[in-house]
Amino acid sequence: MPTSFNQSVIDEFRANAGRVGGPFEGSDLLLLTTTGARSGARRTTPLGYVRHRGALLIVASHLGSPHHPDWYHNLLAHPQVDVELGADTFAALAVPAEGARREELLARILDAAPGYGDYQARTSRLLPVVVLEPAEPDGWQGPGEVRTLAGKLLEVHTWLRAQLRHVSAETEAHFAARAAHSGPGEPPAPGLGPQIRQRCLAFCRTLEFHHTSEDAHLFPGIAAHHPHLAGTFERLREEHRTVARIQDELVALLGGLAIAEPERFRTELGRMSTELTAHLDHEEETLLPLLEEVPWPPAGPPRQR
Repeated sequence: MPTSFNQSVIDEFRANAGRVGGPFEGSDLLLLTTTGARSGARRTTPLGYVRHRGALLIVASHLGSPHHPDWYHNLLAHPQVDVELGADTFAALAVPAEGARREELLARILDAAPGYGDYQARTSRLLPVVVLEPAEPDGWQGPGEVRTLAGKLLEVHTWLRAQLRHVSAETEAHFAARAAHSGPGEPPAPGLGPQIRQRCLAFCRTLEFHHTSEDAHLFPGIAAHHPHLAGTFERLREEHRTVARIQDELVALLGGLAIAEPERFRTELGRMSTELTAHLDHEEETLLPLLEEVPWPPAGPPRQR
């Protein structure tokens, strides 16, 4: 639970479209909501931020404590976060900066907010710098206005395909850069970095939630009206289990900020692309015709007179 002080800041922020008085008066402040690494509970934390080239930068300073704050551990496990800025709320992908990129961004932060230098001086812990980036890949577009359950399913599938393409393109760009390197200077780092890790982990978490929801709710609901499709749903569940096994192997390679065994990661990502694309195609062919007449969002309970 938030401390009483943090909660009072959160309440004041939300009541005044992001304006907060007291020690934070005039400060650039946002609210970051993360998902607990162990608990799965949603946690909101007020944080200072610095703008840089269209992104928001935050620092896991913890006031110079020797330990990282809980919200930082949370975003490593669940990279998809919600950000409240002024009166706006939006989804973001939280990506820790590494190496030279971290040094560049930290210099920008210290130029705007020198107090973070004092926090770094208090601890031997390297203060993480986190970039809050748009949650969607560049150029991603959904299928348009969603009015049926078929449209909603297609929207989720379109998002999954876009995320998978984005991770795959970034992975291949990494290997292409290494292969093209020649001459003086160091080649690109051998490990795949935080950008790919965070987006891949976010993709895996969403895919797991989507398939769990289908198995627990969507499939039984349709099967109640179409019992002759029992074999079809069992095949789809088996495809879910196959994708889940590959997904578990991918997640196991995402333990550190630099992805372990890049070549193996590339291979497993290729397997995921093949299996998941075939599964989504088959699921759409089977289910979309059955869901075209089901309205979305679902109607609420009848109003009491």
